[in-house]
Amino acid sequence: MSILDIRIIDIVDIVLVAFLLFYLYRLVKGTVAINIFIGIVILYTIWKVTELLGMELFSMILGGFLGAGMFALIVVFQQEIRKFLLMVGSTNIKRRKKFFKQFKFANGNSIIETDVTQIVAACKKMGETFSGALIVIKRHSSLDFVRHTGDSMNIEVNQPIIESIFYKNSPLHDGAMIIEDNSITATRVILPVTNDSSVPLRYGLRHRAAIGITEKTDAVCLVVSEENGQISYIKDGTFMIYDSLEELTELIQNDLS
Repeated sequence: MSILDIRIIDIVDIVLVAFLLFYLYRLVKGTVAINIFIGIVILYTIWKVTELLGMELFSMILGGFLGAGMFALIVVFQQEIRKFLLMVGSTNIKRRKKFFKQFKFANGNSIIETDVTQIVAACKKMGETFSGALIVIKRHSSLDFVRHTGDSMNIEVNQPIIESIFYKNSPLHDGAMIIEDNSITATRVILPVTNDSSVPLRYGLRHRAAIGITEKTDAVCLVVSEENGQISYIKDGTFMIYDSLEELTELIQNDLS
């Protein structure tokens, strides 16, 4: 088929497939599912290349593997598929707008920066008074699956509010706080706890919950120890080392940018 044989409908077909792949990538970006998604794309590409080269046996094996693997993919990506279908089938206009806003090709002016300075200052103050705290800061991965376990909020990030929420006699101090963009969106959130047996026993439930959520998503966490007032910064299930609060602030800002 020559270039002159390409129809308008072929161009539309290619564009629709590109949009579909892009949105699927946005759904799994920053989660453990991204590695599976990339692996599937690589296997599919190899399969098509072997078909093109006439490698019938290898092509047949890969084709059979990918065909049987579709059932496994439905299980692996069930949350992402459910979210995608809910967005497409929703009759709610606002949700539809939110769906199309996922394709941010040129929407560079709507970026809201998290006030990391206020968060770190609050952690410093809480560390001095040995007030335990667990703060989850969203990056790309959706935190809907844990946000709904707590109390919904919509408060702009500021030091006094954070300190008051984690005050020992506050009814909201148990559980985690979720920060998205520059808003506190939930408190008293229940997080998944890590099953990693290599985590030292000196770390309590807050630290294990912080490791758990950063293993499952690309969020970052700040934990203030109730025992010694130490501030821990956790990313990708790992404790990040820093020498000063200024360095910690810069480290978080770089991770959120």
